[in-house]
Amino acid sequence: MKKKILYIAEAFGGGVFTYFTELANAVAEEYEVLIAYAKRAETPENFERFFRSDIRFVEILHFQRSVNPLQDFKAMQEIRHLVREYDPDIIHLHSSKAGFCGRMAINCKKHRVYYTPHGYAFLKQDDSALKRKIYFLAEKVLSMSHAKVIGVSKGEYEEALKLTKNAMYINNGIDITKIPKSGKKEFDREHPVICTLGRISFPKNPSMFNRIAESFPEWKFIWIGDGDLRSELTASNIEITGWMDREEATEQLARADVFLIPSLWEGLPVALLEAMYQEKLCIASRVIGNRDVMINGENGFLADCYEDYVRILKDVSSGKIPVEEIQKRAKQDVVESYSTTKMCGEYLRVYREDTK
Repeated sequence: MKKKILYIAEAFGGGVFTYFTELANAVAEEYEVLIAYAKRAETPENFERFFRSDIRFVEILHFQRSVNPLQDFKAMQEIRHLVREYDPDIIHLHSSKAGFCGRMAINCKKHRVYYTPHGYAFLKQDDSALKRKIYFLAEKVLSMSHAKVIGVSKGEYEEALKLTKNAMYINNGIDITKIPKSGKKEFDREHPVICTLGRISFPKNPSMFNRIAESFPEWKFIWIGDGDLRSELTASNIEITGWMDREEATEQLARADVFLIPSLWEGLPVALLEAMYQEKLCIASRVIGNRDVMINGENGFLADCYEDYVRILKDVSSGKIPVEEIQKRAKQDVVESYSTTKMCGEYLRVYREDTK
């Protein structure tokens, strides 16, 4: 009989969803898998089709992204009931909200529990300093619960070490076999197509994306996705595609020259890895996740401010940057270090060791 794993995820969309499809499908070869989730606007319709038929799902009805004491308490009750009924051998919590509610609801001494933040809440720059301090203190207290933290990047692991020594990291990865194998697009220096991918929300810094687009009015900018802050994308040369399924999004990305990711914080963005594999010239903010993958000037570029983005793009257009060499190095780095085969293999090794 297979041993049982319960995944609990509040952030069931975007890059986290892609991560889940790869991890759960691989783990289900050896384990019985149940995914407890919360729907988001970016959760694909009929999402079950992306998973093996033997993976089961249950919706946590009271999960909410924002802090709501009553709803959070009800979500904890749902989790407690689910754990009691399902009796899993391993529980793996994903996202700060699932990490909070899960560790509050579950006896982590009795159950083997892992927690992957996918970007700690106390790093959120859209919250006040006081709120971030409260989030940090909550994480500090809950880090004593015996749940082991598995960061998705070295940077997230380093943040975890500020809270607990019971931590490790496994780099995010992508399934390169699912990336379209269309011929490589010839780089257009004169009129490059610049794109990004994800939810149009504060963490993704749409105001910076818009400001950069306004600086290059002759170039086309594309935001693959949608979100609450689409009104901030006012530049006339920006196209917003709306939500697409993964295949459509990767095909749209394949038509771009430059992938721009000016995020204010990250875990380790799957979209960045996919863009690197597709040999897009990647320009990213110097934050956790991005800086763990990018080697400035070798497999892409890191930017600290608006002026950096503009300077890099101007250097690209003028021919000062050896684009082809950087593209090749980016793809090579993903193949060697950020594949789902490597990622899933490391998770399975951890799970096996703890269920012997």
